[in-house]
Amino acid sequence: MKKATIVYFSHGGGPLPILGDPDHQAMIDFMRQLPAKIPRPQAILVISAHWEEDEATLIAAERPAMFYDYYGFPEEAYKINYPAPGNPELATEIALVLNGQKIPAHFDPIRGFDHGLFIPLKMMYPQADIPCLQMSLLHSLDAAEHIALGKALRPLLEKNILVIGSGFSFHNMSAFFNQVHPKVDEANSMFQDWLIETCSGQGLSLEEREKRLTNWEKAPNARFCHPREEHLLPLMACFGMAGAPGKVVFDDKILKKRALAFLWQ
Repeated sequence: MKKATIVYFSHGGGPLPILGDPDHQAMIDFMRQLPAKIPRPQAILVISAHWEEDEATLIAAERPAMFYDYYGFPEEAYKINYPAPGNPELATEIALVLNGQKIPAHFDPIRGFDHGLFIPLKMMYPQADIPCLQMSLLHSLDAAEHIALGKALRPLLEKNILVIGSGFSFHNMSAFFNQVHPKVDEANSMFQDWLIETCSGQGLSLEEREKRLTNWEKAPNARFCHPREEHLLPLMACFGMAGAPGKVVFDDKILKKRALAFLWQ
């Protein structure tokens, strides 16, 4: 019987959600309300857009530090703390599962939680009392490899864990912070609509969904929305693990740009 919950969401602009940025209010509300809509997990695994390695790598520390992987923000952004315990036992189990599927995996005993974990979880579970760990993306940035990575994690579906793909369904930095052509919202919406159809729409087989995600660059305005795909790849891993259509649970503006979240449970 499936116990795991899987969610892919847009984690926001660095520490801005915690600093009270008004352009994140819809996301803040979503993050705060999400825990009431899902079972309380015994552990949380975050696949973060902000960590890439040659092989799947897991944080194995018992008490991970904070890794402030952003710059140029007020001093208070570097005092944010999320003292959740790590989960070395689950990290070991995940590595064994991946190795059993011929996917190399190893541990990083030093790296701390990056903001792809501590920003959303500070809103979702502010007491920081659920063991957490992170897993890296692969340097290849290959969509098929990340779908395969997710598939290899399917034995974990029997556990009461929350698996988070922490990325951003729109991640064109120039469009966020600079003046760009006036059709940016139209271009973005076409891509977000394609994601919704691909991940949750009716009438597509799992094979068709996987093919579309594998060839995501063929989607409308794909490379405009993702000049580099690291913020989309956590979605591929979530889809691969779930092996089913997801449900749209967020479709709103973050930093004035439309963004999505999908839930599988």
